[in-house]
Amino acid sequence: MAQWPLVAELKQVLDVTSDDWDDTLDGVLAAAIIKVKKDVGHWDDAVDEPDDSLNRAALRMAELMALKPEVATAVRVRDMAYQAYLFGHRRAFGVS
Repeated sequence: MAQWPLVAELKQVLDVTSDDWDDTLDGVLAAAIIKVKKDVGHWDDAVDEPDDSLNRAALRMAELMALKPEVATAVRVRDMAYQAYLFGHRRAFGVS
């Protein structure tokens, strides 16, 4: 099984070379992982593990949170890459 992304991966995506931002990016990444778990729905940390798609969804969400917070904070994220990574993983759906 895959694991959640690491700060080093997010730094690569954001092209950050300094270690000065590690604490900030760690918080962004943690928030992105929480968002992915919420969007999947009914996530149980005791039994659920991310696969490669959810790993990439968390990394994409962290990138959005860092660079485009107005997109990431929307009730329904309309980023096509993020939605593609989540495809087939949703367990709960909002009422339209």
